[in-house]
Amino acid sequence: QVSLVVNVASECGYTDSHYKALQQLQRDLGPYHFNVLAFPCNQFGQQEPDTNKEIESFARKTYGASFPMFSKIAVSGAAAIPAFKYLIDSTGEEPTWNFWKYLVDPNGKVVKAWDSTVSVEEIRPHVTELVRKIILKKKDEL
Repeated sequence: QVSLVVNVASECGYTDSHYKALQQLQRDLGPYHFNVLAFPCNQFGQQEPDTNKEIESFARKTYGASFPMFSKIAVSGAAAIPAFKYLIDSTGEEPTWNFWKYLVDPNGKVVKAWDSTVSVEEIRPHVTELVRKIILKKKDEL
């Protein structure tokens, strides 16, 4: 499965556009070959102050988010969880704000990272290509 790992925040200027586009990507490509993996983070501008339950409720009710939502974590610096340390080590790109995106292939290899200013629509072709490869491989195996 292809994953797009994103550090999300509910009160960021990027929240509305990113959540809408992430859910559209999930709807179009998930959940069998692809998932957005959302990791709430309050490290940047304290823009994710609520509890895990409140964050998930906000994302599901406001944007119809159907992708996995994890517990609030740290994504950069010494406190970063191991998964984000791996993403950072693999790309040399450490989140400096909300809505950083890491594309991970089915083997767990980090393909690329994008910062907050890069829209989900700009990333879509990279995600689609990886998903296409999975589908073609499965088709060949039939």
